[in-house]
Amino acid sequence: MPKTRSNWILRKSPSLPETVYRGRFAPSPTGPLHFGSLIAAVGSYLEAEYHHGTWLVRMEDLDAPRCTVEAADDILRTLEAFGLHWDEEVIYQSQRTAAYEEALRQLQAIGAVYPCACTRKEIADSALHGIDGQIYPGTCRNGIPAGREGRAWRVRTDDQPIEFDDALQGHISQNLEKDIGDFVVKRADGLFAYQLAVVVDDALQNITHVVRGADLLASTPRQIYLQQLLGFATPAYMHLPIVVNERVEKLSKQTLAAPVGTRNPSAALWRALSFLRQEPPAELANGDLPALWQWALANWRAENLAGVKTLVCLPSVMADEFT
Repeated sequence: MPKTRSNWILRKSPSLPETVYRGRFAPSPTGPLHFGSLIAAVGSYLEAEYHHGTWLVRMEDLDAPRCTVEAADDILRTLEAFGLHWDEEVIYQSQRTAAYEEALRQLQAIGAVYPCACTRKEIADSALHGIDGQIYPGTCRNGIPAGREGRAWRVRTDDQPIEFDDALQGHISQNLEKDIGDFVVKRADGLFAYQLAVVVDDALQNITHVVRGADLLASTPRQIYLQQLLGFATPAYMHLPIVVNERVEKLSKQTLAAPVGTRNPSAALWRALSFLRQEPPAELANGDLPALWQWALANWRAENLAGVKTLVCLPSVMADEFT
């Protein structure tokens, strides 16, 4: 039987055996894999292996202007070079719009969403700020103003707290109406928003456990709310610390994060395990990759990261060991 933790119990899905574990790594292919994304991939992979589960890869490539096929292919090659092998076919959100359309129709049918005509500038001018950006002031909640046309679709939130227990970050409670406001599920440019797409895909892929970066912690109550509206099961959540630079900025393409090279994957994997507070033996830093994975799988302890939301990675370390 798989090992379990008191706050991270293998849960039963309506269509799956009780002891199943299905996790995923879901990068956005806007550029090459960087060290912050490698941390998320390694953490989610090890947690799935810890539970003798299934590990999937999903490309969150809905934002066509920013995502490329070349970047997606490069990410997959990098994962393979690091020995991160997925168990089922890779899916691409850009090919799944029909599923998102159906979910939107369901939300429309129960009156959970409404069209919104507001521009970004109009919302910005409202000067309402929440825990994850600007709060929509509700201008179109009771109908679009005369002479305007709906540009996006928003979910009606309420003041009932959404609560969950994160395996690393503890008890989380969020009042969507107060802290977030009515949020977008289909954008004005016709693209479906991340919040809806990720909920639909997690449900249709029977994901039971979501392991990802703590930068998405504030998004989780929105996703749970959508799961409740759509009648989907809620997976268990574990939010790993994100990697930041010396300016406490998340490593990303926007902050010029260096790509993870594949010349010496053992060194980069060893450093990733160190960042994840696993304390791998120094003699494995530049050794055999399978041997390092064998050690990591035998010694994985996610609880070493309890309560940690950020980890600093210095540029000098990045240059020396990850390219």
